[in-house]
Amino acid sequence: MNIDKSSGPFYIQPYQKQTQVSKVEKTKPVQNEDQLQISQQAKEMFEKKGADPARQEKIKALKAQIQSGEYQVSPEQVANKVYKFWFDK
Repeated sequence: MNIDKSSGPFYIQPYQKQTQVSKVEKTKPVQNEDQLQISQQAKEMFEKKGADPARQEKIKALKAQIQSGEYQVSPEQVANKVYKFWFDK
C-alpha cells in the first residue's frame, strides 16, 4: 500500500498559517480635552445684568420651601406651560 503525502500535513500547513493572525495592539485614540470659550460680549452682558433683588428674594423663598418640604408642584400648571411652549407660538 502506497500512501500519498499530498493528503498529509503539507496541505494543512498553509491553512493554519492563514488562521493564525498576529495580534495587533489597539491604540487608544487621542482625546482632546473639552474647552469652553466665552466671548467678551457675553462676559460684559453677564456683568451688566447683575442680580435683580426681587428675583433674588423669590429664589430665596423657593429654596426655603423646597428645603422645608412645603413646595408643591401643580401638574396642571406644568402641563399648561409645556403646551404653551410647544404649541402656542
